Order: sequence, then structure tokens, then C-alpha cells
Amino acid sequence: MRIMLVTDAWEPQVNGVVRSLSRTIEELRAMGHKVELVTPYDGYRILPLPTYPEIKMAIGARQDLDFRFETFQPEAVHIATEGTLGLTARRMCIDNGFPFSTSYHTQYPEYITARFPVPLSWGYAFVRWFHSMAGKVMVATPTMKALLESKGFKNLALWTRGVDTDLYTPARRKDDRGPFAGMAGPIFLYVGRVAVEKNVEAFLKATLPGTKVVVGDGPAREELARKFKDVHFLGAKFKDELADCYANADVFVFPSLTDTFGLVILEAMASGTPVAAFDAPGPADIIPGSNAGVIGDDLQANALACLTLDRGVARAYAETYSWRACAEQFLGNLDPLPAMDRRKIWKKLKSSLAARRRKSPIDPVI
Repeated sequence: MRIMLVTDAWEPQVNGVVRSLSRTIEELRAMGHKVELVTPYDGYRILPLPTYPEIKMAIGARQDLDFRFETFQPEAVHIATEGTLGLTARRMCIDNGFPFSTSYHTQYPEYITARFPVPLSWGYAFVRWFHSMAGKVMVATPTMKALLESKGFKNLALWTRGVDTDLYTPARRKDDRGPFAGMAGPIFLYVGRVAVEKNVEAFLKATLPGTKVVVGDGPAREELARKFKDVHFLGAKFKDELADCYANADVFVFPSLTDTFGLVILEAMASGTPVAAFDAPGPADIIPGSNAGVIGDDLQANALACLTLDRGVARAYAETYSWRACAEQFLGNLDPLPAMDRRKIWKKLKSSLAARRRKSPIDPVI
């Protein structure tokens, strides 16, 4: 299948959305599918997102997107994010009567409300509108699916996540604790964006023995480093260095209340490190019954309880998640053109696109 995948989130951004998409694309290509990936870094004019400069917004992408759409002739279009590029792709599909699917990676309304004095209902009105025309809206967990259904979303479908069990492995654990050598144990670790919506401060305020370590970067890092001088802020780590951090921690602490999944949870478990979290979307679907972590309303108590868990059990549980299964589920959720009508539909679409160019050579931009 020829799949056009449009995302506002892509490398060099470091987050669960980017990792999930990149690994899914790897698997799709390994299965023989062709993927046309559209990101803000494809030569478009980009602007930093207010209050979050690491995230870029593509401006004026419509003309190029139309060209790539016509040239690639996808059989399915998936729009991964609700940013400016996602909005442009949505408009393009609607203008051409082309089916598309979307995914809900981030609790966007909660993020906006955490940063700006905007009612939560406004955020949900926007994302409900954005996803309303999608044939399928892919969500990571049953809890997230139920939440969105309660908010009036339709056509929801599950799309779970996987983990790289070769990179993230207990074999990386060192006697001297590798990247944490010289730090007092036990080591309590957080990995992710250091931002207000991630609720990192709940972890930093907890009274825990040993040492707290934060791996990651973000707009709240400097302020939190000044406020919590006993915490080790190591900045962003990647691949082998990141995997070493997971394996050499004693407990991974996931304080977020707004994530839709929490890929870092599986990465920690694959490394043999149990996970402490709140009873929130993501952790509530991954951790209960696994014996690989503890969830509840008391993050401090959860973290301490994780010290008694078997690291081997955490690893075994993570091994039940695979990226191939994730990619196959993604494929099953796409809303592709009917196989028998693809040539006929594309002949009509190309005529429509050509007529639109003659009528309006300068495309509207977002």
C-alpha cells in the first residue's frame, strides 16, 4: 500500500509521538509498504510554537502538499497531529473528497489549559472538530478511548505501542550504576519532556531515599533545577545513553496525568526497571496486573513499593509488546481507497487538482 503520513511532530524532537511514528514507519516499510512522510522539516517555513520553541509549526505547505499528494498518489492518508501541517492535510483531503485517518497522541486540551487561561471545553471543541471527518481516530489505550467517547468523539479505534527490547535491556545494568556512578542509591528516574503538563514537580517533591534523576529537556528545566538543587538534571539522552539510564535506575517514576500512553513506561520495563505512576490514562492500561509497577494516588508510596518488585518480571512483561503488532494494527485502522476503484478515483482526482491549479495558482496557506 502507498501511505501518506503527515505529522507536525518529528525529529529532532524527542518524544513518544516521534518514536512511535518512526518505529511504525520502519515496520511498515519492512513489510513492503511505501510511506510518504510529510514533516515540518521538508523545506517549509517554520515558526516556533509559543511557550514551546522546540515544537515547530510549518507555514505555507499547501501547494507542496498538493504536489506530493498528486505525485505519490497515496491509497491512504494518515494525519498524526493537530498542528498547522495536520490542518493543511485535513483541508487537502476534504477538498479532494479523499478519506483519511487520524491519531490522538496527546491530551491537547489539557496541555493548552496548563499553559494558557483557556477553558478545557474550548480545547475539546477544537480536537473534536479536527478528528470529526476521519474514518478512524486511533487511540493508544481503552481508557483513552472511553474518555474520548465521553467527550463526543466518533469512529475511535485502538492502536497500541511497542518497545525495542534489543536496545532497552537489563544487560546494560552495571555494578557501578554506569551513568549514575557515585550517586547514592536507590536511583529514582524520570525520562521525558520537562514541562508543566508532564507534572514533573510531583516527582521532585516526593520524599524518597537515595537520588532523583531527570533525563530530558524542556521549558521548565531551568526553573525546576533552581528549585530542586538536590536533583540531578542530566539533559536529553539518546539511544545507548538513554538505554543505560533506564537499566541502571532502581525505579522509573512517571508523574504525568495527561499522557495518552507513555512509551517510556515500556522502555523502562524492558530495561528491567519497575514503574511508579498515578492512576491515569496510559499507566492505568499498562501497569495493573503486570507486577511490573505500581499505580495509585500516592506517587511517593508507589515509588517506594516498586523497590520490592522483581526486575525480571518487568522485563518479561515488556516483551509482550512488539512494534510489528503495532504496525499491523495501524494498517488495519487506515481508511484506504477501495482497491477496485483506485485507478478511477485517481484519474478523477488528478483532473480536479489540475483544474484547481488553473483557477487559483496561488494556494491558500496556513
